[in-house]
Amino acid sequence: MAPSRGPQPLARNLHVVLNNHKGAVNVARYSKGSAKYILSGGSDRTVRLWNATSGAEIKTFAAHGYEVLSITISQDNAKFASSGGDRSVFLWDVATGTTTRRIAGHMGKIYAVEFNEDATVVASGSYDSTVRLWDLRAQTRQAIQVLEEARDAVQTLHVGPTFVIAGSVDGHVRTYDLRMGELRTDFIGSPVTSVVPTQDAQTLLVASLDNHIRLMDASTGKMLNDFIGHVNESYRIRACFGHGEASVICGDEKGQVWAWDLLDAKLLQPNPPPKVHHKLITWTEHHPTDSGEMITSSADGTVKVWTGSDSSQ
Repeated sequence: MAPSRGPQPLARNLHVVLNNHKGAVNVARYSKGSAKYILSGGSDRTVRLWNATSGAEIKTFAAHGYEVLSITISQDNAKFASSGGDRSVFLWDVATGTTTRRIAGHMGKIYAVEFNEDATVVASGSYDSTVRLWDLRAQTRQAIQVLEEARDAVQTLHVGPTFVIAGSVDGHVRTYDLRMGELRTDFIGSPVTSVVPTQDAQTLLVASLDNHIRLMDASTGKMLNDFIGHVNESYRIRACFGHGEASVICGDEKGQVWAWDLLDAKLLQPNPPPKVHHKLITWTEHHPTDSGEMITSSADGTVKVWTGSDSSQ
């Protein structure tokens, strides 16, 4: 096996465990930039802010009446949005710890919320099979656009400068070109649980409930690579790119974290990967600037921060 160009994520060491949630943690997001803060959302209806270095909990955000399923953070880290079983999007001010707005309009739980670049628009994807776009500068309570093409729950979203990508339980990835008014649809064949584009948005990392993660060409829909070995058949699990987009990382339903080389799709060592959570891993996310740090969240109620010797490179 040829040596990998990037760091080997599975060689990382457990740095700290964040374990104040009561019940499953469904999502964990890094703050933007080089700062090391984490927002996590769980079945206990809370969002919690953590110092990723010390493991200390800084603040608890409690307003949801149901489980929290998604979090998105603004570029300046001053506000975030969350969603879940409430069928509303909650907007929060980080400094005060309070909600500044609640946006209702969906008919079912909201699996995904994502800001655009300047956090003036938030997109929400729901069990009701719609994606709704909300202008946060407008006084109106109505969505500025409703995307209704999905035939089942929308579980994952990405908002780009002029496009929105939605992954649905109906097995499709839909890319909406909002400027041109065009829709591109790619049929994956199994329920889509996460879609993460590369930074240049030329390729998409698509996880689905058939034990596959596919690297897709964003413009043609052609499959460029296929990553297998992990178990993901029943639950939404988010995959991500490793540092420098040289690898692909994903947890699975057995509590293992898997990593593959992006170019040849070969498993990185150790193989098989160790079990690092007691229950299924719901989310993986790599730190935006630190090459050696990543987080995993799990149904076991914990978020784990992993660091590696490559973090100084």
